[in-house]
Amino acid sequence: MATTHLTAPGARWDAFLDRCGVRGPVARDALLAVTCTVVAVLLSLASVGLLPDELAVSPARRLALLLLIAAQSAALVLRRVRLAACVALVVATQVALVAVAPDLSVRSFAPFVAAATVGTLLPAARALRLAAGAGVAEAALATVAVLVRGGTALDVATHVSTSLAVWLASALVGVYVATRRAHLVLLRERAEQAERDRDTRVHAAVAAERARLARELHDVAAHHLSGMVVQAAAVERLVDRDPDAAREGARWLRDQGRATLDNLRQVVGLLRGDDAPDGTAPLPGLAALPDLVAQARDLGDDVELVVAGDVAPLAPLGDVSLYRIAQQAVTNARQHAPGARVRVRVEHAPGAVVVDVTNGPASRGVRGTRGEHGGAGLAVMRERAALVGGTLDAGPTPDGGWRVHARVPVEADEHEDLPGGRPAAPHDGTEVTA
Repeated sequence: MATTHLTAPGARWDAFLDRCGVRGPVARDALLAVTCTVVAVLLSLASVGLLPDELAVSPARRLALLLLIAAQSAALVLRRVRLAACVALVVATQVALVAVAPDLSVRSFAPFVAAATVGTLLPAARALRLAAGAGVAEAALATVAVLVRGGTALDVATHVSTSLAVWLASALVGVYVATRRAHLVLLRERAEQAERDRDTRVHAAVAAERARLARELHDVAAHHLSGMVVQAAAVERLVDRDPDAAREGARWLRDQGRATLDNLRQVVGLLRGDDAPDGTAPLPGLAALPDLVAQARDLGDDVELVVAGDVAPLAPLGDVSLYRIAQQAVTNARQHAPGARVRVRVEHAPGAVVVDVTNGPASRGVRGTRGEHGGAGLAVMRERAALVGGTLDAGPTPDGGWRVHARVPVEADEHEDLPGGRPAAPHDGTEVTA
C-alpha cells in the first residue's frame, strides 16, 4: 500500500542517517551534540569578538564560557536515554554560564533542544510541567548568580524571562511535533485498515461470485452432457447401418467429453467448495440482454442496446460470463452515475464476441453512491472474463463517464445443431438497436 504522502519528514531524516551509518539513538544524539557544540562555539567566538570594549571578556572567562557551552551541548547525548539527567545538566551549565558572565545573555542550542525533547517524548501535561519546572529552577538559580555577581535588576529580568520563554516555548514546539507524529501514525493505520477492509470485501465478493460460477458451470456441463447422451444414442443406432458416421459420432463424443472434463477439472476444483449447492436455475446469456435492458428502463434508466456483426458460436460459459459482465456494468452505472445514458454494445467480431458498456457522467444535481466504479464489482467482472480466456478493461472516459470493455474468444463448434444448442443472440448480422 502506498502511503508515502503520510510519511513524516523525521522518517526521511532517519532513513538518511541509516544510509550514512549513524544508527541508534545514542549515536545520533552524539552527532547532534557534536554539531551543536561546534556551531555554538563558533557563534560564541564570533559574538565575543563583536562585543564593545565595556563588555570585553577576558581570555580566562572566554575559555570558561567555551568549556561550559561544550559541556552543555555534550549533555544532549543523554536526552533520549536519561532525559531527566539531561535536563538537570543543561540547567546547571546554563546557571554556570550566567555566573561566569552575568552581564551577558550567553545561551547555546542545548536548552532549546532539551526542552523540545521533553515535549516530544513525554505526554503533553507532564512535558509542560517538567519544562516549567526547569525554567523556574533555571530562572531562580540564575537570579541568585546574577545578584551574587553584582548584576542589575535588568540583568535579572532578562535572565528570568529568557529562561522561562526558552523552556516553555521549546516544550510547546516539542508537544506539537509529537502530536503531529501521532496524527500521521493514526492516518497511516486508518489507511492500512481501510485497505485491508477493501481487500476483505473484494475477496468476499470474488469468493461468492466463484461459488455462483461453479453452480453455473455445473449447468454448462449438464448442457454438454445432455448433448453427448443424445449423440451417443444416435451413434448406437448407426453402428450397423453407417459405421463411418458412427465412428465420426464417437470421435465427437470423445472430444466433447474431454472438453467437459477439462472444464470441470480446471474450474470446479478451483472455485467450488464441498458445501456449495448445485445450481439448477436456467442460465442467462447474451440472448437475454433485451430483457435486461427492458428491466433497467423500467427502473428509470436510459439504456440503449446495440448488437452488431454475424453471430458466432460462443461457449455457454462465455455466453453467461458476458451477460453477467453487462449486467454488472449496467448496475454500476445506475449506482455511480444515476441519470446518465448507458449504451450496451454487443459486437460479434472475427474470433471473439465483444461487450462494451459505456455510461456518461451523472446527471446534474444527482449524486451517486459513494465509492468508485472499481472495487469488488470490477474484480468480479475481471474474474469472469479471465475464467473463459477473455479480457476486461475498465476506466473513465474523457467526458467523465465510465467504460467497461470485455472480449471473449469464440469457440468453434461443428455441431451447432445438436439438441440444447443456444445462439449467443438472435441476430442476422446487421446492426440492431433496442
